[in-house]
Formats: sequence, C-alpha cells, structure tokens
Amino acid sequence: MSTKLQTVHVRVNDAQTGQPTPVRIRFTDAAGNYYAPFGRLTEFATGVNQDVGGNLQLGKAKYAVIVGTCEIALPPGPITIDIKKGFEYRPLHQEIHLGPGQLSLRFNLVRWLDLRNEGWYSGDGRAHFLSPQAALLEGAAEDLAIVNLLALHWQPQAAEPALPNLLAFSGQQASLESSGHIVAVNTLNTSALGNLALLNCHRVVYPLHFERINWTVADWCGQCHRKAGLVAWPEHDSWPMLREDDFVSEGLIDLILGKVDVLEVDLLPWTAEDAIDWYTLLNAGLRIPLLGASRKKTNTTVLGCVRTYAHLSEPGAFTYKSWIEAVRAGRTFVTNGPILDFTINGHGPGSTVEVPAETKTIHVRAHARSLVPFQRLEVIQNGAVVTEQKVADTPAETILDVELPISESGWWAARCWGDHHVQTSICPQPASAHTSPTYVRLGEKPMIPQSEAIQDVLDHCDRFGQMLDRLDRQGRFAGEADRQRLAGLLDEARAVLQAKLKGI
Repeated sequence: MSTKLQTVHVRVNDAQTGQPTPVRIRFTDAAGNYYAPFGRLTEFATGVNQDVGGNLQLGKAKYAVIVGTCEIALPPGPITIDIKKGFEYRPLHQEIHLGPGQLSLRFNLVRWLDLRNEGWYSGDGRAHFLSPQAALLEGAAEDLAIVNLLALHWQPQAAEPALPNLLAFSGQQASLESSGHIVAVNTLNTSALGNLALLNCHRVVYPLHFERINWTVADWCGQCHRKAGLVAWPEHDSWPMLREDDFVSEGLIDLILGKVDVLEVDLLPWTAEDAIDWYTLLNAGLRIPLLGASRKKTNTTVLGCVRTYAHLSEPGAFTYKSWIEAVRAGRTFVTNGPILDFTINGHGPGSTVEVPAETKTIHVRAHARSLVPFQRLEVIQNGAVVTEQKVADTPAETILDVELPISESGWWAARCWGDHHVQTSICPQPASAHTSPTYVRLGEKPMIPQSEAIQDVLDHCDRFGQMLDRLDRQGRFAGEADRQRLAGLLDEARAVLQAKLKGI
C-alpha cells in the first residue's frame, strides 16, 4: 500500500538576515528515495545542453535549486534534508520526522565567513547553456557574486548548429542582477586553432567559430582588447571540439606575445602530462594570473564548483567591471572549497613588492580556512615549495606567518591541497586552492627566467609549428597569406623566448 504524500511548505532563511535565501537542497526518505520540489524534476536530463538549470545530479545524489522557499510533496515519517550554499555557509544536514498533516518546515543557514566584508568577491569564469534566469538563480544559490555565462557556436554531431544565449549578450553590462549577484553574457570563441573566453566586451567579437583558417586567435585578442574586454585562455583547450593528440593551441603563442590576460583553469591541481604547466609559464618569465571556472554545461556540475575570488581595490564599489579589472590585475585566488589569503610584506596577489638590494628576508603570511578538509598549506617561490604547514583538523584552518630568506627577484604564491575529494561535479577533485602570483623585485633587478622553462615553452612552440604544417597539408588555410600570418606570430613568439634565453 502506497504512502499518501502531503504538501509541505519549505523555507530556508539566512540566519543573519532572517530572510529566505537561494540554496541547493535535497530531500530523501528512509529508503533513500529523492523527492523534488514542485517545479523541479525527480528524473531530469544530464547531457550537454539538455535543459540545464534548476536540477543537479552529483554522483547518485540529486538536488534542486530553489529561491529559498518551495512547496514539496513528502511522505510522513523520517526525512533527510541536505542544504548547501557555496563555500562561505555551513552546509546543513538534518534528519526530521515529518508528522501527519505537518504543513511547513523551516531551516536556517549560518554564514561562517563573509569575504565580501574583506573585499573578496567570488565569480565563475565560464558556464554554458543555462538561461540567464537559471544562471542568476544558481549563482545566488552558490553564493557567487559573478556568473560569466558564455554564448558559443554549438554544433553537436548530426545536428544543425545553434548559438545558445547569443541573443542575451550583455557585454560590459549585467544581463540580469539581483541582491549582489550579477550574470553577464559574453562569448566563448572556438576554432581549429584554439578557444578563447572573451569577457567584458562592449560588442560581440566575430566570428564566433572558424574551421577553415582565414582568421587567427590573435585577431580575437586584438578585437577583444579594443572593446575593453578580458582575454582568458583555457589551459586544457579541448572542448567543445575533439583535438588531435598533437594539438597545441594558438593561445600559447598569443600568451607569449602578451595578448592573453589570464589563464582559465577548471581542474585542481592544474597540470596534465601533455599540457604546459602554469609554473613553467611563470618560470619562463611570462606573467599570467589565474581565473577559475566551472565550465558548467550539464546538470552534473555545480555552478562555481571551481571559482575565482577577486579582491576589489575599492571594496564598496562592486560592479562587473571592477571585478573584471581585479581579475586582470591578478588580485585573485582560485578554489574548489578552501579560502586562501596570502601577502608578502602586506601586499597580496597581483602586487609587485619592491625591496632594497640589501634585503635578506621578507615577511610572508598565508592563511587557509576550509569546511572541506585539506592537509597541507604551502608557500611557493619560483615553482618550488619553500615552507609548509600540515593540517589535521576539520574544519581545517592554519596560518603560516614567517620571515623567509630572499636572494633573487621572482614570483611567489600560496596553495593548499589534500586527499579529501569534493563532489561538486561528475568528476570529484581533491580539495585545493591556489593564489595568483605576487612578484618580488629585489634591488630593482628583474626576475631571471629559468632556461629549462623557456626551453619547455619553445618545445611547445615547435609543436605548434608542426601542427601548422599538418593543417597546411590538409588544405585548411584559406590562402597562403593566412598561413604566413600564423607563421609570423610563431616567429615573434620564438623571438620573445630566445631574447629571454640570451638575457640569462
């Protein structure tokens, strides 16, 4: 005999304000059956560009995203409720016994950190296929100040092409905003030569896509900058098109030439066997901050599961532009849970700290806090760990506050990581965070790049040249002039790196 369901009104309040707050919520009975609020589904699509928004499935666990209130049909008896809201609220896990005829449930979520009061505003560098309304709802539910929703040329196999969200393009303005949450719609431009996320452009940069090569990724960079935009290069530059194993994105060439503003990352840590490592780029003398992004494109990824915290120079003046400019300046850390603060002589990420030539030590402070366990906090100098602190507590918190020796100019950063995995997408990740670099200049002497790093980047440039030869043999260039333009960019990038080698 089936149990009769009863309609219950649910309200989730922010404990500080007493007002309803958007959240991600999950209701299950004693047998583990999931119940969806009215307006959400118990069974829903999980494929790419399939009704993305409002529902989530992480492993076997399903969630609904709600505005803070909902109605739901539940059976009387034991019910388990799980509620989550970003990284700065304590998740709520509560087991109740729903009595027959009970009409309402009330919950309070407690904020354990308020980084906005410290000038830090979180944002997702890239998401796709949500409507702006769904992006605003999920952004608020995940406590994101900024959601970069990117239109793109989308053509799945055996289907006609589409341009999802292009009509909602907002550029430098908010497409939608509410109570400190902004959704801006810009573009992901894709090609046979690589992909770029173009943020904060006052107009769309065309073409959105090319396969026959009569354009360059550098052209996109130039147009984006003329439109006051920010160019983000995805390090693992593979989606949405399948790549050959020997693919090297033109984005690397443009980064060397100073045409790329930030490196977009979605996996932590940010290395792969065949991908050029971020530390290698920095050690080669290339300045490039981080932009964290979920790259959400299905209902199996939490918006903001990897996110960017950007520090505003004027904390009270939060706008989309101020956030973008903080990212451009490198005042950022990226994270999938832990909160990370890092300073050298009181200066944070993105800064250049000038110290006299006779300086022997600098004051380094790294502070990591997390509801998700991590085991290690480390300070990095020019790619090497120079000091560390192990952590065993949950919630985890530790501080490194030390004087460290300095003998050369270079880049510094902090990172934390551990063995505990966070399930905020179809692929769990180790809990971790990393700051963008802080640069120290000793006695007005610039950093001396590492020859091994420069050679590594040069090797990737050679692979790019080999890829151009293959594309030429395949007849992919519209004309010889287009081939020569790319060859010229490659020669310029090689010259930049060779000049760095000669300067060592």
